[in-house]
Amino acid sequence: MTLSTTRVRYFAAAAEAAGIESEERGERTLEQLRAAVVAEHPALTDILPRCAVMVDGVRSDDDRDLDDAQLIDVLPPFAGG
Repeated sequence: MTLSTTRVRYFAAAAEAAGIESEERGERTLEQLRAAVVAEHPALTDILPRCAVMVDGVRSDDDRDLDDAQLIDVLPPFAGG
């Protein structure tokens, strides 16, 4: 069985905290992904819980299986005006 990877894109404050705009990840659930990216990018600790996480364009919960996911977007809250 081959593990697939998923492209994770970080936007705005999340990209600044992670220090990157995107990366390839191999976690199998969104919960595992959240834990792994915080472990590797500790500056995301305070930001990630406030972010919307879209899996292939759909806002998703932590129990979401990522085996077939192609793209994950991490979107922090945006101020409007």
